[in-house]
This record gives sequence, C-alpha cells and structure tokens, in this order.
Amino acid sequence: MSSEQTPAAPQTAPTRPRRLTYAAGLAALEGLTLVVGGVWMLVLGIGGDPDDRQQAVTGGVTLIVLALLPLLAARGLLGLRSWSRGPAVITQIMALPVAYSLLQADSMAIPAGIALAAVAIASLVLLVNGETTRALGIRGPGRTSE
Repeated sequence: MSSEQTPAAPQTAPTRPRRLTYAAGLAALEGLTLVVGGVWMLVLGIGGDPDDRQQAVTGGVTLIVLALLPLLAARGLLGLRSWSRGPAVITQIMALPVAYSLLQADSMAIPAGIALAAVAIASLVLLVNGETTRALGIRGPGRTSE
C-alpha cells in the first residue's frame, strides 16, 4: 500500500467549553425572543387595531431582522468560529441600555428589564472568559502564538 492510499489519522475535533455552549444558548435565547416579539408585533399590526398600523409592521420587521445578529452569533459560537464572538458581544452591549430603559418604566416591563440585564451580563462574562477565548482561537493584540 503506497502512502497515497494510506488513510490519514483522524484529527480530534477541538472541544467546546461548557461556558461557550452556555453563551451560545443565551445568544440564541435572545434571538428567539426578538423573533417572537417581532412576530407578535406583526400579528397585532396586521390583524389587530393598532394606533398606527405602519409603525407596528415596521417595528415587527425590525425586531425580526435584529434577531439575525444573535442567532448567527449563537450558530458561530457553537461551531467554534472566532468571528462569532464580536457579534455576540455587540448584542449584549446593545441589550444593556434596553434593559436599563425597561427598568426605568413603571409597569410590568421591570421584570423583563431585570431578566434582560441578567442575561446580557452573564453572556458578557461567559464571552470574555479566557477558556472561551482560547477555544475560539482568539489571541490578544501583538500575540502571534502561545
């Protein structure tokens, strides 16, 4: 048997740390929540009696489009793609002012603000963790190899 016919030894796939899996799950949860909220706004805008039908439809479509960022980031994190950490971190940073504004409301939005803030902070902690960074192959500035 020649060397061309010899099958190569299987390479072991890098293992995904549990923290990275949790971060991907939280990003996916945020994306799915945005999709549900967008569909709900669309249904109310089209079938209900909103104050401004065009604004309700635009808001619903906007939420659905915004859901793409965390959903794509979650898929990339699960696939150990280094590019995915950026969109995931951006999503969490964008969620913090939204959570703050929900916390300032005098309504039933306060529990939603608490939940959103908790998810965003937990996701950020998971995403900047050293184990997560190493698993994604992200090196700091000026580091060529470790």
